[in-house]
Amino acid sequence: MLEKLITLIAVWIMGVISSMGYAGIVLLMAIESACIPLPSEIIMPFAGFLVFKGELVLWIVAVAGALGCVLGSIPAYYLGMYGGRPLVEKYGKYILISHKDLNMADDWFAKHGDIIIFIARLLPAVRTFIAFPAGVARMNMPKFIAYTFVGSLIWCFILAYVGMKFGENWVMLKAYFHQFHYIIALLGAVFVAWYLRRHFQQN
Repeated sequence: MLEKLITLIAVWIMGVISSMGYAGIVLLMAIESACIPLPSEIIMPFAGFLVFKGELVLWIVAVAGALGCVLGSIPAYYLGMYGGRPLVEKYGKYILISHKDLNMADDWFAKHGDIIIFIARLLPAVRTFIAFPAGVARMNMPKFIAYTFVGSLIWCFILAYVGMKFGENWVMLKAYFHQFHYIIALLGAVFVAWYLRRHFQQN
């Protein structure tokens, strides 16, 4: 069932890019960065395949993808700031998030937000949702936009380049990218275990 859904999404993505070109890349990557799990691991390699065919230009593809990431991240950021933060402040205790945890997140993003956003934009799955917690922590907006663009530009260029090199076999990349999702899921589970242990030790 999941495989069929991914196939349908892939077909839709290919249709959007084929018909809209660079604007389609901007649109799809904006959706992906607005906390909607549309796989950039399909979007950008297919765009790279079109570079292979001579229909698109690699550096423009990468810039279009990064621009889309910025555009999609801005509403997700403000949703975190004006919607997510009040909810966390009011109901966070029910999901083991204290005001102390929230203040610590504020400090992290204030001191290290640039590197947090930059690295997050290079990680599968994490990159889709990082704008929301950045908004909750009220990270400096110009820095947020700058590092979102730079990190996304690198990510988009790499995926498009690999898709270009694989040519007609670009679809084979999906199997490799799934392995990265498993690794991220494992790291996420380790982080949750660490957080729960820390939380209960302090209480």
